[in-house]
Amino acid sequence: LAKWADRLGYAMIAVPEHHVIPQGHVELSGPHYFNAYSAMAYLAGATDAIRVNSCIALLPTQNPIITAKALSTMDWLSSGRVTVTFGVGWLKQEFDTLRVPFAERGAIAEEYTQAIIELWTSVTPEFDGKYVSFRDVAFEPKCVQQPHVPIWFGGDADAVLKRTARYGTGWWPFLTKPTDIPARIDFIKSQPDYSGRLNEVFYGMSTDRVGDGHVARADPDARPRQSREQIIDRLSELGDLGVTISAVPIPPLNHVDEYFEYTQWIAEEIMPAVA
Repeated sequence: LAKWADRLGYAMIAVPEHHVIPQGHVELSGPHYFNAYSAMAYLAGATDAIRVNSCIALLPTQNPIITAKALSTMDWLSSGRVTVTFGVGWLKQEFDTLRVPFAERGAIAEEYTQAIIELWTSVTPEFDGKYVSFRDVAFEPKCVQQPHVPIWFGGDADAVLKRTARYGTGWWPFLTKPTDIPARIDFIKSQPDYSGRLNEVFYGMSTDRVGDGHVARADPDARPRQSREQIIDRLSELGDLGVTISAVPIPPLNHVDEYFEYTQWIAEEIMPAVA
């Protein structure tokens, strides 16, 4: 299916990530999640042109040197087809299991982002922080993409948007209402340390069907089985709100062949109309 999407001209495959799901949350969220970087690398190796991304990668839960190496390796081997979306996470029990302080995850994410960029961009990387420090080290390969792999941030809190302003080229909101996206983009761009690099905002048509804590909720604009005209109209509305890339709701399908047919329908009927 990834190869099929690649041939049809889809822009991106994004991989969600959890490391463990508490048993009490399985009924709501399900147990099956890939490690984002392993899955992204596999999909990049199986395809030729489509980009791979995470949605999201749990930045505070893994040593940033390992994260930087995984992503630069993947970028090098895929000829520069990697984007990463970092998130701070929300599932406290997962952090407790990993022995990562949940209350400090924002501070950890900030420091890890700085350290990763230092490894990717400096000939002699050096960093001295509370959570990670290194000096007198070599780090290769660097990313194929310059100055480095595009970094997006997923989330809605002011701290996330401020981090996006400093380091990000993309923002992936989850709980922000579509009508609030323009104001939040303005918030990012109004920060005194805004880098000027924000150029992508992802909002899938089904995003609003998931609320805080993964609780399902109804959204008439995100229902599956919409007509061609309804989908095009909704994507156009999102575009007017500042969204640059989206995904279409998948209706209930009974066989993998139906996925091939539906993705082909989207590629032929929807993508040319909103390109």
